[in-house]
Amino acid sequence: MASSFFLLLLLISMAPILASSYQFEVGGERGWAEPAGNDSEEYNDWAAKNRFHVGDSVNFKYQKDSVLVVNKEDYENCVTLNPISKFDDGDTFFEFDHYGFFYFISGQPRHCKSGQKMIIRVMVHPEVEPPQSRTTAPPPKAEGDSGHHHGWDTFETGPPGFISGSELSVAARFVTGVVAMFVIVCVFM
Repeated sequence: MASSFFLLLLLISMAPILASSYQFEVGGERGWAEPAGNDSEEYNDWAAKNRFHVGDSVNFKYQKDSVLVVNKEDYENCVTLNPISKFDDGDTFFEFDHYGFFYFISGQPRHCKSGQKMIIRVMVHPEVEPPQSRTTAPPPKAEGDSGHHHGWDTFETGPPGFISGSELSVAARFVTGVVAMFVIVCVFM
């Protein structure tokens, strides 16, 4: 009975987070494309105007191109040779499964150098407390140390999740439905 109660609390606490995820359309109607003219900060300006949380996703729509998730150094230098993840299906949904910085670039080096790249900062979801570290922060790295953070700063948890928008909404509805049924069963038993 205690394990059922714990499961109920866990599901109830996660339901609002899953149900409140948001999908962002990168580049609006234009999509993920090489910036026109001298607007080399187009995507970073857009990202800075939005608030991204764990569970949110971004949708990249593009033609004859790709989206690469890279580390900070490869982002800064438009290096396409060793991406963390590569997507080239023309309609990519990318879900943020942890907080931190994510670095996206075009798979076309010339496009990347023209500004088709973006840094997204994902914040802790407002309904979740960030984990509290019991240890002190590590000393700062020496200047010039690349750190190789695998696409985000300070997190070594592996590549982020990849999920389609329809799967995300189905998953959120499913979990909410399971929680509701579980609550009903617990109340009437």
